[in-house]
Amino acid sequence: MTAPIALSFELLAEKKSHDNLQLRLGPYCHTCDSFYLDNDDTATASPDLRGNLVRLLEQWRSQVDGLRGTVGTAYLPYDFSDECTGWLRVGSADGHNAEVQAGWSMVNGWGFTPSDYLATASEITDFDAEAHARIECSLDDLSQRIAANAETFKAPKQ
Repeated sequence: MTAPIALSFELLAEKKSHDNLQLRLGPYCHTCDSFYLDNDDTATASPDLRGNLVRLLEQWRSQVDGLRGTVGTAYLPYDFSDECTGWLRVGSADGHNAEVQAGWSMVNGWGFTPSDYLATASEITDFDAEAHARIECSLDDLSQRIAANAETFKAPKQ
């Protein structure tokens, strides 16, 4: 049985692109914009915001799954701002357990596309951790939580 993971990424409002997404990680809560997600017009992007959020979380899950059985770190973007980006740093010292920490990089949100961020993620060297924005969990539980979160964006609009 999966343990509850204190991680969620929610769409607060459909028809605007500023202050309409919210990341929760343990006690940490951050509101951010969907502007760059909404305006991603690359071949890997979806034609709508919900589809782009699903694509983003699918990439998150792929990176987390890639840490299983190995020692490593993955960076998962959640806030695409003009002058910086918010990232979740997922580190595993044993290929089974993870430490998830929210923080920031000075990489500009307009400098890469949310639908294909992997090349940029591998270049994050200036991660600045946010205080009180950290959880520990298993990689399996984290992967399942991300998949469940992605399903919420596939659900019909209410």
